[in-house]
Amino acid sequence: MNQLLYKSTRGEETPATSARAVLNGLAGDGGLYVPVEIPRADFALTELPAMSYAQTALRVMRLFLTDYSDEELQRAVQAAYGDKFADPEVAPLVNRSGAWFLELFHGPTLAFKDMALTILPHLLVTAAQKCGEDREIVILTATSGDTGKAALEGFAGVAGTRVVVYFPEHGVSSIQKRQMTTQEGENTHVIGIVGNFDDAQAGVKKMLADKALAAAMAARRQMFSSANSINIGRLIPQVTYYFYAYGRLLASGEARPGEEVNFAVPTGNFGNILAGYYARCMGLPVRKLICASNSNKVLFDFFATGIYDQNREFFTTMSPSMDILVSSNLERLLYHAGGGDAAQTANLMRSLSASGRYRVPESLREGLDAFSSGFATEAETALAIKDVFESGRYVMDPHTAVAFSVWRHYRRQTGDHSKTVIVSTASPYKFPADVLASIGAGGDDRDPLALAEKIAVLAGGRVPRAVRELGQKPVRHRTVCRKEDMEAVLRSILGLNSG
Repeated sequence: MNQLLYKSTRGEETPATSARAVLNGLAGDGGLYVPVEIPRADFALTELPAMSYAQTALRVMRLFLTDYSDEELQRAVQAAYGDKFADPEVAPLVNRSGAWFLELFHGPTLAFKDMALTILPHLLVTAAQKCGEDREIVILTATSGDTGKAALEGFAGVAGTRVVVYFPEHGVSSIQKRQMTTQEGENTHVIGIVGNFDDAQAGVKKMLADKALAAAMAARRQMFSSANSINIGRLIPQVTYYFYAYGRLLASGEARPGEEVNFAVPTGNFGNILAGYYARCMGLPVRKLICASNSNKVLFDFFATGIYDQNREFFTTMSPSMDILVSSNLERLLYHAGGGDAAQTANLMRSLSASGRYRVPESLREGLDAFSSGFATEAETALAIKDVFESGRYVMDPHTAVAFSVWRHYRRQTGDHSKTVIVSTASPYKFPADVLASIGAGGDDRDPLALAEKIAVLAGGRVPRAVRELGQKPVRHRTVCRKEDMEAVLRSILGLNSG
């Protein structure tokens, strides 16, 4: 197999191997790594029904990670998907209320981020070995709620790594916050910031690109990487579940090989839906990728107008992982849809940095035809949760409900009745107060664990262990800082001079 190299969306960096791209996280010019060419699937669609999730992951990832040996990838896949997921299928596909729900929340932190962050530590440690790096790898991450816990869980106790997570102190659910602040592991650090996710993400990207900070770290034999989806090692494993979902549709007889299906994806930082775009480019028969936003509808407006504008009111919603106004992974789509024009992408990103907005040329907009977009208000999200529960006795979390609501509107508006997979990104147990209030079965939201028990009764199941155990875990991380002080806190953690 020929080696697949990775280049920066901004074009100034020498192409890198997949291992180096995974290890670096962010390209040296501030851009994001993308494959020089998105590979075509080397397996037939008819093979998918017989493949387990782990087998599908191996077949997909070996096309992208060509300087990893099959043995290295097999070890990583087995470590990630062997026994860490509560459901033996890893990502079961269930039919309710006229749609198929791809449940990506059966991992250790009950969110879709587990699909990639259970394997990323193994890819990263292997990459360091392959690249001859013996420095401590500092995983620097911003989170809107789910990535942080998944990164902490994935890297806790991993030799040669340290993970530092920043999250909006007042912008996550009580369960999400407790998951992070009770995290064990001497190499884990969790910091709340007075600000929103965009502030956290901007601060992290600034530190990752800071050459003076990198030099200070190098003097202490430390280096940065990232667990956010700006790291191509986060994005590639997510391609797997689009192929796996299609295989489940084939296996059930609900779809014929080659039949086009839609995927409705709750979207914030754009990594999840971009993985679906990569799957489509690889040959998966995807009719439309339905980009679902909440009230922070910057992506909806972008697809509608070709103008990206973050200069707008920021809303705190019941779907906090989507409360984002700067969708980092959109940069990769701009690069691909623009025909690989790195100079154009760099100019758009400079405009975003300088003014908070950009307008793409019409020629680039023509490359976005794989996408449809919509948004759901808080009332529409709550109504979707209620309707699906009453019609299918199925309990959705608010992020999944946004996708369901947008898909339902899309179907009415377009008349497109293609089979649709709703990408279900989080467990309802992570957002019990909002879920129960939407259903009309609310309770005292000061006790989220008691609310989780109420969801178990409604869903006819049991509260997941990851939530049950939170009540017994002590809070270990209490640091809160201003967004301006993020670097100072990091320097203190790493033992660097403040100057």
